Amino acid sequence: MTLHLADAPDLNLFTGLPLYVQIFYWVVLTITLSSGLSVVVLIVNARRYGMAHDDTHSSNDVESDFLWIFMVPALNEEVTIADSVTRLRRTRVRHRMILVINDGSDDRTGEVLDSLAGPDLTVLTRVAPHARRGKAAALNNAFSYVRDVLLPSSEYARWGADRVILGIVDADGRLSPNACQKLGPSFENPNVGGAQCLVRIYNRGHLLTWAQDIEFRSFGYVFQAGRAHWGTANMGGNGQFNRFSALAEVSDGDGPWRDRLTEDQDLGVRLVQQGWQGVQVNEATIEQQGLRSIRRLYRQRTRWAQGAWQALGLVPSVGRSRVTVLARVDCLFYLLTPALQLTTGIGFVSAVLLATMSDVALLPGNLLVALIFVSVGFGPGIATLLMSGRGPKNILYAAIAVLPYTVYSWLIFPVLVQSVIRQLSGRTAWAKTAREAIEAPHAEHASVATSEFS
Repeated sequence: MTLHLADAPDLNLFTGLPLYVQIFYWVVLTITLSSGLSVVVLIVNARRYGMAHDDTHSSNDVESDFLWIFMVPALNEEVTIADSVTRLRRTRVRHRMILVINDGSDDRTGEVLDSLAGPDLTVLTRVAPHARRGKAAALNNAFSYVRDVLLPSSEYARWGADRVILGIVDADGRLSPNACQKLGPSFENPNVGGAQCLVRIYNRGHLLTWAQDIEFRSFGYVFQAGRAHWGTANMGGNGQFNRFSALAEVSDGDGPWRDRLTEDQDLGVRLVQQGWQGVQVNEATIEQQGLRSIRRLYRQRTRWAQGAWQALGLVPSVGRSRVTVLARVDCLFYLLTPALQLTTGIGFVSAVLLATMSDVALLPGNLLVALIFVSVGFGPGIATLLMSGRGPKNILYAAIAVLPYTVYSWLIFPVLVQSVIRQLSGRTAWAKTAREAIEAPHAEHASVATSEFS
C-alpha cells in the first residue's frame, strides 16, 4: 500500500486558526509542556534530596558550632512582636542573639519591646528620615550593626564570619524550637550560603488560610527541595538563614539586600550566581499569619508578583552562575516564571473563549493546551499533599483537597496582570499589610503542627 502525501494526517494541531494565533498556541504549548516536565524533574529531585537530607541530618547536631543572630524587622507590630520574640527565646540554641529593628513604628511596638528587655535582646530604633525605607534598608541597617559593632566587640570577637548565621524572622514569625538544630548540619558544608525553613500558616483554620498553607508547603516540598538537590534553593524572607561571609560577599555600599519588592528572592539568586549553595530544610519550620481577606491577599500577592517582574533583571547573569547546566535552565525558568505563567494563562483563557464564544471548534491543539494547563496546575498541589503524609488516608485526603487548592491557585492568578500593569506604570510604593489579633486556639494548633512536621 502506497501512502500519498495528500493522505498523511495533518500534524498542525491548530488548523483553521489565523497564522499569528497558531504561532502563539505553539509557543504556549511548548511552555506548558516544558513547565510540566520541569515540575516532574523537581518532584524527582525533591525525593532524592529528601532521602539524602534525612540520612545526613538524622543524628548530627552542630548548632553550638555557630552564633545565631535572629533579625526581626518591625514596623507597627504591637500585635505580634511579643509572641515572636518570646518564641525565639524558646529556641534550643546555645549561642543566640535577638536583634529587632524597630523601623519608625508609631504604635506601641517600642513599648512592647521595652517590656521584653533582656541580655539576649537588642533593639535598633530607626527614626525619620532614615526609617520606613523598606525591609531591605532595615535589614542592611542590622547587617551593618553586626559587622561594625557586634562582631568586633570582645564578647563576639571569637566568631569568624563563616560561623555567624543571620536569620530573618518576620514580626509575626513563629520559629520552631528545634530549627537551629535542624539547620546547623547544612552550614557544616562550607559551600552553603543560605538555608530556608519550611513556611507554614499558623491560623490555617479558615479555608483561605488553609490554601495558603498548602501553597507554602508546595513551594517547600516540591520547588525548593527540588532545587536544593542542585544547591539552588532560593531564600524566602521569613525563616531565611544566611552565612555572614556569604552576605558580605554580595554586599555593596548599602549592604547585601537591594531595594526590591521581593528582596529575599533577589538576594537568593545573587548568592547562587556568586557560587554559594542554597538549601531547603523542611524539618525546620517558621509559621506566620495567613490572610483571611481576599482583598488583602490580592494586595500581598500583587506585590510579590511585581517583585518577580523586577527580578527579570537578573536573567542575563544566569549564564555566569557556577552551577550545572540543568540548574541554569531551572534558574532561567524560575526567573521567567511570571512571563511564562501570564502567557500560558492567556492561552488557556483564549482556548476556552474560542470554543465557547466563537464559531471555531475546540480543536485538538487548544484542547491540549487547556488540559496541560490544568494538569500543571494540579501537579504541585497533589504532589505536596501526597508528600506531606503517608498511608491510604493521606492519599484520600490528597485526592479530595487538591481540587479546592487548585481553584485557589487559579483564583489569585489575576495578580500577574495587575502586577505587570503596576510595574510598567512605575508604581512601586506599597503600604504595609496590617496584622490580625492573635487567637489562642490557633496558637495551640500551631504548636501541635510544629511538632508533627519538625
